[in-house]
Amino acid sequence: MHEITLPAADGAGEFTAYVWTPKNKENAGAVVLIQEIFGVNDALRATGEELAAQGFMAVAPDLFWRQEPGVNLTDKSEAEWQKAFALMNGFDQDKGVEDLIVTLKAARALPGCNGRVGTMGFCLGGRLAVMMATRSDADVNVSYYGVALDNLAGEFNKIDAPLMLHIAEQDEYFPAEAQEKLLDALAENEWVDAFTYPGVQHAFARVNGIHYDARAATIANGRTTELLAELLE
Repeated sequence: MHEITLPAADGAGEFTAYVWTPKNKENAGAVVLIQEIFGVNDALRATGEELAAQGFMAVAPDLFWRQEPGVNLTDKSEAEWQKAFALMNGFDQDKGVEDLIVTLKAARALPGCNGRVGTMGFCLGGRLAVMMATRSDADVNVSYYGVALDNLAGEFNKIDAPLMLHIAEQDEYFPAEAQEKLLDALAENEWVDAFTYPGVQHAFARVNGIHYDARAATIANGRTTELLAELLE
């Protein structure tokens, strides 16, 4: 892993992005990894390492930099949860998307990248991945248990690249009624594949997370890898 520094689109400063590069492979596709409310933490870094092992570049920007650079929290303590929610509540999602678009453009130009770049986000990042599907030219977007996705329905007509959604059936932050509204809004959208995982909670694919479910995570990650390989290679 190495770090790069990128200029914010609004001119407010610079932010760090973390880059993982596959070994012994040239012209790789890249994935912009979008953080949860815990920052670019050890779990997200493990995902970056895994993507590199699969032959992709991975780039994870620090989206909380305007509030506190370098956030690295876990889901293991009440104090960390409180800090994570405070950061989320103070986060400007529109500016976050702008930072992600900067990161996307930078990823396309990285040495060793073949120019094809997608996004993959979790929780808050899962929501931002859907916003990238409607606001950016990413080649593919993958959302894991994104929150409040139903209230983005007004933007769904702007989706013009493949979007994969992984939905936790028992997601405590995205209840069944909201899930139903989301799926209804996307029912006729040919760009979107949505998968619901029965009996699992929010963050079922978080590495070493408290709600990690090995079976659901393996199935979801397999679907993701297949899609990324198809569209980024």
